[in-house]
Amino acid sequence: MLAAERRDHLLGLLAREGKIVAKDVAAELGISEDSVRRDLRELASEGLCQRVYGGALPVSPAVADYSARQTLAPDGKRRVASVAAGLVRPGATLILDGGTTALAVARALPQDLACTVITHSPTIASALVGHPRAELFLLGGRIFKHSAVACGAAAVEATQNVSADVCFLGVTGVHPEAGLTTGDAEEAAMKRALASRAADTYILASSEKIGTASRYRVLTWDKISGLITDADPGTPAVEQLTALGVELLVAGATPRGGEG
Repeated sequence: MLAAERRDHLLGLLAREGKIVAKDVAAELGISEDSVRRDLRELASEGLCQRVYGGALPVSPAVADYSARQTLAPDGKRRVASVAAGLVRPGATLILDGGTTALAVARALPQDLACTVITHSPTIASALVGHPRAELFLLGGRIFKHSAVACGAAAVEATQNVSADVCFLGVTGVHPEAGLTTGDAEEAAMKRALASRAADTYILASSEKIGTASRYRVLTWDKISGLITDADPGTPAVEQLTALGVELLVAGATPRGGEG
């Protein structure tokens, strides 16, 4: 099989199965695992897959910069945001992560809702300045321009002085095997720090992120209270998440659960 044919085969396998296992492909095609790994390195360099131990997974489309992500799946993000906003009880304190889906949550909070919002995103804070009953706390640090959020040691330290009822966290990849991932190590650490300060943590994930992976793990499944998504419950990746015991709050359905 020519290199171009192997490439097409690998991309087709990734689309059908949602993952590539290098040893299985090598056995199927009668080639060495080194050849498969070399092909995967080339595909990853082109942004066509996310390499993991033993193979590859679909790459998340949500790793583009902040301005580009604003145009990605806006309707799905609004549906996810509506479910998230419905979980916020009057008088609650919430931690709101940065990102375009979190921005949709900020905009979805009812104008008559009295709440306290803690965020490390200047964009989120700016969006809520005009909210008449939302108290705002902005955590400072080095601004990570790719996502327009504060990260680094100072920002992580600032999180240790706050606590909340609920945290809404964005990620770029949600995969049954790879878990909850994002594209930057410091941003992943900041997300973990934020989640550790809330009684409940919900992941915001519009459908394009489901079944994909990025380089750095954020949290394991046992650290979250639920996953809010507009993905079809019948898709293989979502069915696998359900089998793992992940609590799914499907956008458009009646929200289950809530913060303590």
